[in-house]
Amino acid sequence: MSLLTERQKEELHLSLLDYLHSAGLNQAYEALRTELGITDYVPDPKARTAGLLEKKWGSVIRLQKKIMDLENKNSALTEELAAAPSARRSASQADWIPRAPARHMMTGHRGPINRVAFHPVHSVVATASEDASVKLWDWETGEFERTLKGHTKAVQDVDFDSKGSKLVTCSSDLSIKVWDCENDYKNTKNLVDHDHAVSSARFMPGDDFIVSASRDRSIKMWDVARGFCVRTFHGHAEWVRLVVPSEDGKLLASCSNDQTARIWDPTSGEVKAELRGHEHVLESLTFAPSASYAAIRELCSLTGPAPKAPGAYLATASRDKSIKLWEVSSGQLLRTLVGHDNWVRALVFHPNGKYLLSASDDKTLRVWELKSGRCVRTVEAHSHFVQCLAWGRAKVGGGDGEERQVNVVATGSVDQSAKIWAP
Repeated sequence: MSLLTERQKEELHLSLLDYLHSAGLNQAYEALRTELGITDYVPDPKARTAGLLEKKWGSVIRLQKKIMDLENKNSALTEELAAAPSARRSASQADWIPRAPARHMMTGHRGPINRVAFHPVHSVVATASEDASVKLWDWETGEFERTLKGHTKAVQDVDFDSKGSKLVTCSSDLSIKVWDCENDYKNTKNLVDHDHAVSSARFMPGDDFIVSASRDRSIKMWDVARGFCVRTFHGHAEWVRLVVPSEDGKLLASCSNDQTARIWDPTSGEVKAELRGHEHVLESLTFAPSASYAAIRELCSLTGPAPKAPGAYLATASRDKSIKLWEVSSGQLLRTLVGHDNWVRALVFHPNGKYLLSASDDKTLRVWELKSGRCVRTVEAHSHFVQCLAWGRAKVGGGDGEERQVNVVATGSVDQSAKIWAP
């Protein structure tokens, strides 16, 4: 029994005749025309059936290729699921670490990307670039949202406050700018007091103050509401690359071209510790979260009572290709992690405290298991130097007030792109 209607049969016959005629197969054309009894048929290049056979055949081949690709993908995913133990699958959310390929690649900047920062509430990520602009993107879709213009030279750092209502940026144009996220990202404050490029600007816990670092060798504290510099710290002998507060705001850590990191008391400006051990410029540093204390203590065979306060341990990254872990209270070097083939540019601790992530000019993103000090994953992240790295900010869960981990990582590169890594 034929599956074709009379109309479909007629269309097929006419398209066959058209194909035979256009291919110059005259004997076959005449024979088919006679057998079908379509003696009055005249080929017409404008007719609906003209070239129909070739189009349908091409569609079939494309569909076959699509089916094969989907079957291969399905097979690979099935294999991966089969290889993963069920226990590992259930813990995957808490233990997730980035893997290739990236979920999104965001392009649009006209210069290298110096810093990436996540909004604490919405699915927004900000990128600061050498092209003097900041761009905002939706990290869930990878879509571009808007560009913030105002700086006249490279934007070196960007940071959201804890509520996501303000954004701070700093630039080689010597200025720090505060933007109102709830009023169409209007530039509301210009903080000017540094004598050279401003390389770092971060909100202090509580959001009332901003701490900045500059090529003028100083660190400054700013009152956000008044827009004034309220304190200046001196101590580094060269360009201060980055300054970050501890989780409770009771300590500051800074790193410099002078090959040292320093721990400061933000209220008195006193240097609590000077960390020496790197053999080149320090590019980045970050305080370890309390969730990582147990793993760090296991790695370094530390005994005695475990610290409870934030800011007990620090990680630093240097152009000497190494990462170092330090005990903040004593200034003691605990461990050196070696594996990168070029400058190490950025660091971030995994929220579960088990891993440390690093980004480097060797174009990779690496994941270090803290309790063993081993590099457990190397991701070929970008086509050029990877300059910055951030983990999505924890969100407060529904009703219980507990923070839940957000599994998303952003990287930015000299290749002018930012990438989103997510499950």
